[in-house]
Amino acid sequence: MNRRGAHDPVEHAHLMHEVYDAVLGGESPPVSPRSLVSESWERSLAAHIDPDRLTPPAVVADAELPDLRSAHPLNEVMPLLRSTLVSIADEAMHVMLVTDADGTILWREGAARLLHVADSVGLSPGSRMSEDAIGTNAMGTTLAVDAPVQIHSAEHLVRSFHAWTCAAAPVHDPDTGHILGAIDISGPLHTVHPAMVQLVSATAQLAENQLRVRLAIADERLRVRNMPHLTSLRGNVGALVTPTGRIVAGEPYGAWPMRVAMPEAGSDRVLLDDGREMVLEPLSEGFLMRAPRAGAPAARRSALSLRFMGAGAPGVVLNGRSIPLTLRPAELLTALALHPDGLTAERLAQLLYGDDGNPTTVRGEILRLRGLIGAEVLRTRPYRLDARVESDFDAVRRALRAGRPAEALHACGGPLLPRSDAPEIRELRDELDAGLRHAVLDVDDLDLHAAYAAHPLGRDDLEVHDRLVDELPPGDPRRPELVGRRARLLADD
Repeated sequence: MNRRGAHDPVEHAHLMHEVYDAVLGGESPPVSPRSLVSESWERSLAAHIDPDRLTPPAVVADAELPDLRSAHPLNEVMPLLRSTLVSIADEAMHVMLVTDADGTILWREGAARLLHVADSVGLSPGSRMSEDAIGTNAMGTTLAVDAPVQIHSAEHLVRSFHAWTCAAAPVHDPDTGHILGAIDISGPLHTVHPAMVQLVSATAQLAENQLRVRLAIADERLRVRNMPHLTSLRGNVGALVTPTGRIVAGEPYGAWPMRVAMPEAGSDRVLLDDGREMVLEPLSEGFLMRAPRAGAPAARRSALSLRFMGAGAPGVVLNGRSIPLTLRPAELLTALALHPDGLTAERLAQLLYGDDGNPTTVRGEILRLRGLIGAEVLRTRPYRLDARVESDFDAVRRALRAGRPAEALHACGGPLLPRSDAPEIRELRDELDAGLRHAVLDVDDLDLHAAYAAHPLGRDDLEVHDRLVDELPPGDPRRPELVGRRARLLADD
């Protein structure tokens, strides 16, 4: 477009209104709209979007939003987005909006004075902002073209947004490359600034980088926790594979592609590019890929993953499916995982309740747990887990026994079931906490000590902070935070 008045947002908005009225009225505009805008208008009108529509459709109820947010991958980077954009948006009279891949707004934060104005045009959580829902807008158009965009005033197809200027950028899954959603900052048209699109674009890249780091951490955890499955092949070819087909470890080393094409649901066979057929055995967070064994295939066992270390809710994944659990079934699963040969109801009652434990109570709880994970996984007579069980607490214990404190710290998310008072859990929790602390402090490794000080188990450890403050060089970037935490610990002592 010939940018007559482009540096004056109000004058530019007047020009865009002339262009908008002319194009939608079938007349010749004073200047041509940007190709990005004209192509978006064409897509939007082809989707039968009414330019006089007032608000986007509300597709998600308020009560459903918390679950959608917690399950969405961008939930992990919301602290970054808040620290990067919200303070800027608040000062500049903008709102920050974050959508999913379908254009549904999941998060909205920013200038409180502007939120009620945003509500009046439907810029609120639960609204669908895709082009086929509400026409040309920064969020919908950035998802449509997979590139950062800025939409100003009458470049929006729907007239109710003509008083707004918006910039958005897509965020991609570092694993698959697919779009996860869009980050947007929106405000009154007089707040337009040429740097808006660069700001959201840079923030989207920061979010992708943080997701990439988290992916690398998850890959390393999958590798560490499941290496026993790979080594059990005793030198035969095999690999550890993520649910999306990326290979994180293989035997022999270096002889595998970065990714394999995963089969359709229900199939356990993978055909490699070199023509070899491999078998996929499900693990808690991925697969073991191996060569087919001679003779009839053995029955596939379920894969059960237990994530019970840390302050969050107990995490259980069965054959790739997440199962929500409360504390008591998590305690049961911990005890059963620690005793693979099985336990009687009487012994379980003693381990979980002490000498006053009631076997009848345990039998009822076992019945409810079997309903959650299946009778084929939780067997009876004695009670035992018939599955390949992988747990964070066992990974920590194995690493400690092997003398690998860094690996143990990496696998540990915090205390084991911290709210549990069951004797069996208390004993193991104390063993792991003390063992990890001793193993970390017993090695001459300042980086490991600093990692422990930042860990939930070490954040309140005054001795560790004393040692680090004394030994870290003055210019170390970790030192100011450690000094501050040490001062707090001394004040609380």
